Amino acid sequence: MGRYFVVVLILIVACHASLSQDKHRIIVDADTGNEVDDAYAIARLLIDPGVEIIALNATQWQASHWAVDQSMEESYRLNKMILGYTRDGHQIKALRGGVNRMFDWGDKAQHSAATYNIIQEADRLNGQQKLDIIVLGALTNVASAVLIEPGIAAKLRIYWLGTTYDFEQGVLKKTDFNCVMDIQALDVMLHSTVEMHIMPHSTAVPLRFHFEETSERLGDDPLSQFLIDRWKYHKDGARLRRTLWDIAIVAAYLRPEWTEQVTIKTSKENGGRVIGFYKSINAEAIKEDFFKAYHNYMDGE
Repeated sequence: MGRYFVVVLILIVACHASLSQDKHRIIVDADTGNEVDDAYAIARLLIDPGVEIIALNATQWQASHWAVDQSMEESYRLNKMILGYTRDGHQIKALRGGVNRMFDWGDKAQHSAATYNIIQEADRLNGQQKLDIIVLGALTNVASAVLIEPGIAAKLRIYWLGTTYDFEQGVLKKTDFNCVMDIQALDVMLHSTVEMHIMPHSTAVPLRFHFEETSERLGDDPLSQFLIDRWKYHKDGARLRRTLWDIAIVAAYLRPEWTEQVTIKTSKENGGRVIGFYKSINAEAIKEDFFKAYHNYMDGE
């Protein structure tokens, strides 16, 4: 009986390890306190059975005209709330990031728990393995990690929502929200060797959700109510329709078949290197996938 028990235990452990290896291990970096879309994008990742979130980092948005006094702390608070509304959220680390944008001179990095966790996770990788990081806000935490420990650059793969891109004219602009919240961080990343996949805001525009439809299709469970309230009670919560920008980059990671990505060599002032830019998305498929995945999760599938 004892030998049988040991064999069964070994099989269970082996099966669990195999399932864990099949999952995409990622870090999520979000300015959740800023907009409505972060919460929805984070929820989409948390409910996906093929994803293992290593850490959920809070990012500052201090330069915004609507910023609260402690913008990173507000994002951290909301991140903790989202994790609390999901079944396995208690197993995921919520980490504080830099409290402000990067410094202009000297040691430019914002030293934080989030930044050092990125370094630690990257250092654990062997060979050609890469650490996937989905960044929904300013690049402060990731860029700080690269400045503190340049050797990790080759081990990072960044998926980021930011910039606008005119694919016909070949013009990259950096005046959108996520860029200007930390232009120093963006400059560090563009001139690094980090593998980058960028979802321009201009590409994500078609991903529009309607409040009435969204509130009806989500349901009345605690996580649904949190998401609905986040929309309703945000500073511009009166909007009946809004683009949930961050879901676009999450979908590009989870469902690349619903996006078109092209590789572009940037100009010299933007690093002069090859970066993947998403040119188009299947907004309707991404939207339906969000609700389908949500209900599958709630039904225990």
